[in-house]
Amino acid sequence: MNDPGSMVQTDRLSPDEAGLARAATLLRQGRLVAFPTETVYGLGADATDASAVAGIYAAKDRPRFNPLIAHVDGLKAAQEQGVFEDAALRLADAFWPGPLTLVVPVAPGGTVCDLARAGLDSVGLRVPSHPVARALLSAVGRPVAAPSANRSGRVSPTTAAHVLADLDGRIDAVLDGGSADVGVESTIVACLDGTIRLLRPGGVSREAIAQVIGGIGKVLTEDDNHADAPLAPGMLASHYAPRARVRRDVAEIMPGEAALLFGPMRPRHAERAVASLNLSPTGDLREAAAALFSALRALDQPGLATIAVAPIPEAGLGEAINDRLRRAAAER
Repeated sequence: MNDPGSMVQTDRLSPDEAGLARAATLLRQGRLVAFPTETVYGLGADATDASAVAGIYAAKDRPRFNPLIAHVDGLKAAQEQGVFEDAALRLADAFWPGPLTLVVPVAPGGTVCDLARAGLDSVGLRVPSHPVARALLSAVGRPVAAPSANRSGRVSPTTAAHVLADLDGRIDAVLDGGSADVGVESTIVACLDGTIRLLRPGGVSREAIAQVIGGIGKVLTEDDNHADAPLAPGMLASHYAPRARVRRDVAEIMPGEAALLFGPMRPRHAERAVASLNLSPTGDLREAAAALFSALRALDQPGLATIAVAPIPEAGLGEAINDRLRRAAAER
């Protein structure tokens, strides 16, 4: 496990045979390797090794009660770690590989360590679709815990350069697979105790999930359950936060603010913005999702007090984008 107080050499690996082999070896040795998925870059560690998982928490300065997602290379590997009843199997069949995490009961022979599960009797599992991630997981041959590869509470990374900006010297390597396609984290759905709960919006929409399980009314939100501790990552009130204050759903730009826009409409006095980026000038939510974290990073410059964000629709991927922005805007 790396001590974040002491700097290490962070290698930038190519996604070729040699780079994949090196990354897999490091992970099997209990080291930390960031790697690309179709959502964002993940900070990987051997999910069966509590010491390695502790390295993730240390490198990210992550709250220890927030569980981690274990990434595996297919449904068979997932079923070795968790118990999949009918709804979970239907969702896995529909959306894996892809940006969906399923929280299910721990299988009797499951090897994902208690620290990665934050002491819970459930486990979050995902089969990513990114070819580099799939190749790496296959080479490692065991579950890989991988929250987003950034310091806890900061903007999630969608390129290897973003990873290095936060974690250079704190992790052993980053496997450079280019830009993430989806740009927001996976949707998290819990299939526990006969209920289906949407814990975190993400790359698979609520509507798409409802089509598979037979009705949107069956998808409950975590607010319905008043959980004392998070069942899944990304559920702290203040999360995905830039240094600057975030002001949402603005109708007017105030002097000295940076502006994060969406679509062709512009808030009043947009010319006041000290910097301005548009997530999608045409109003394309998929384009906006892919650009979100990069845009927040680009606007979050030293000395800037506030990023003003134009309204974004809640439909489809807009729900995930607004979820991230609400957490970024939360008191901290």
